[in-house]
Amino acid sequence: MTVAPSRNLNGLRITTALMRSHAKIVFDAAVAAVKPELVMHNCLARSGDQLTVHDQTFALSDFDRVVVVGAGKASAAMAAATEQILDDVVITGLVVTKYGHGVTLKHIALREAGHPIPDEAGQEAAHAILDLLNSCGKRDLVIALISGGGSALLPLPPAGITLTQKQSLTNELLKCGATVHELNTVRKHLSIVKGGGLARAAHPATIINLMISDVMGDEMDVIAAGPFVPDKSSFSDALRILKHYSLMQCLPESMCTYIRRGVSIESTTQQIEPTFDHVHNFIIADNRMACLAAMSKAEELGYHTMLLSSAMGGNATDCALMHTAIAKEVIVSGNPVPSPACIISGGETTVEVKGVGKGGRNQEFSLVCAREIDELTGAVVILGGGTDGSDGPTDAAGGIVDTATLERGRIMRLTASEFLLNNDSYHYLNATEDLLKTGPTCTNVMDIRIILVNSGM
Repeated sequence: MTVAPSRNLNGLRITTALMRSHAKIVFDAAVAAVKPELVMHNCLARSGDQLTVHDQTFALSDFDRVVVVGAGKASAAMAAATEQILDDVVITGLVVTKYGHGVTLKHIALREAGHPIPDEAGQEAAHAILDLLNSCGKRDLVIALISGGGSALLPLPPAGITLTQKQSLTNELLKCGATVHELNTVRKHLSIVKGGGLARAAHPATIINLMISDVMGDEMDVIAAGPFVPDKSSFSDALRILKHYSLMQCLPESMCTYIRRGVSIESTTQQIEPTFDHVHNFIIADNRMACLAAMSKAEELGYHTMLLSSAMGGNATDCALMHTAIAKEVIVSGNPVPSPACIISGGETTVEVKGVGKGGRNQEFSLVCAREIDELTGAVVILGGGTDGSDGPTDAAGGIVDTATLERGRIMRLTASEFLLNNDSYHYLNATEDLLKTGPTCTNVMDIRIILVNSGM
């Protein structure tokens, strides 16, 4: 077992235990910075008749009704903040969030549904939201609360395609390691409500669309598959993605026919979109905001900090190899930042599932990191966590590992490489007590990765 070099950090002797606690503190600071109750109050304010969103103001007296709808892991908490801000304004509405992410609401109805695989509860909620928006007119103000997870939580396939078929396709795309951009491109073209569908339903109402981004590049039409945003992708893009993952031959004939018909229509006609002039889009929180908060907290703790990127994707294993190579360089040369170092990155990786184990992208990232830093000279702690508090179909947000993680596994006769081959990072990290568990955070801005290094140089 590697013992951390004796060195001081803000007057404290640096140990692996201290660094593990610091990694969790830094991660918590990142999540706290993008909590809906904070970011909603930062962007939305009411003063008498005036409702201000950033630098735009809306007169509430111009509207007969305020309707609040939303979908995503943060939507319930966003709705609670909206109720507080609007105070005595009479509002109605409905939001849907993931099971376990609900909060108490006074006026806005709340439903919980399945994620990442959509379910009947989500389909019923999507129907209810669509019906509500179809009732809107010119003197209605719609406040949309959209966050990551919203796409799975609003499944409403077109006629001829069943929810069961969409569930199966979603599962196959996830197993293939499809990115959120690819997944939502396909979802948008097998849906009534995505790709601007809810905006069309609400037209000509005025819409304030508030989004907490869980996609790299903050592309609005990708966040929750853009229910209030014009779609930049096409049926041809969806077809290309399905062919890339060799899924077309696995799809039911009704789904293949629908997609190919969409491609044919696109190639022969000019798509006519209803106006989106009355839709006002705002991104109120994203991964970069979380990363910067993490850096600030790490500097406060006494670390030299560096942000690699807030938009780092790719394969989880490749990402882990890159991060551990940087940790090793800090030990050898003090680059790119000197020890004690805190290197942060954000974004979202993917995993191609070939085994039958249990885990998620952050747990797989963490276990590969543990393998690469096994018994390094110097102390290294690496955390990979989902800001939503859930990593894959597990109760963990990710993992937090150090240079002795594999030694703890060896004592129990566990072989990390075997667990990785089976995509079973959860059970390995659970055994070594290296899982990161936060519970639902009620926000979602992708993942945060934190490398802490004390080289003793």
